[in-house]
Amino acid sequence: MSAFTSLTENFAVAPQLAPEDMAAVAAAGFKSVINNRPDFEGGPAQPSSEQMQAAAQAAGLNYVHQPVNGANIQPGDVSTFASLLKTLPGPVLAFCRSGARSTKLFMSASNSL
Repeated sequence: MSAFTSLTENFAVAPQLAPEDMAAVAAAGFKSVINNRPDFEGGPAQPSSEQMQAAAQAAGLNYVHQPVNGANIQPGDVSTFASLLKTLPGPVLAFCRSGARSTKLFMSASNSL
């Protein structure tokens, strides 16, 4: 599994994960995963949200696909992310291509938590 960066005790971010990483995510103590990448943003080699969801659920994780354009994060994206952080069981791991988009969403959403 790619290294993750803890931003709080209950939230961390990671670069792109693969379906085979979901068991390690669960073993690390996470309860929920948020995927902030649109499907195939990185081309055909990027795992689809459907593949990620199946692997996450098989590992006992809650999974949400919230695709966000990292170059154009909208207020609605932040609002949705904040709502997910309030309702998903934690700890939560969010991922995108590098982790930066999920970090920006978290920092913006933190103002409303």
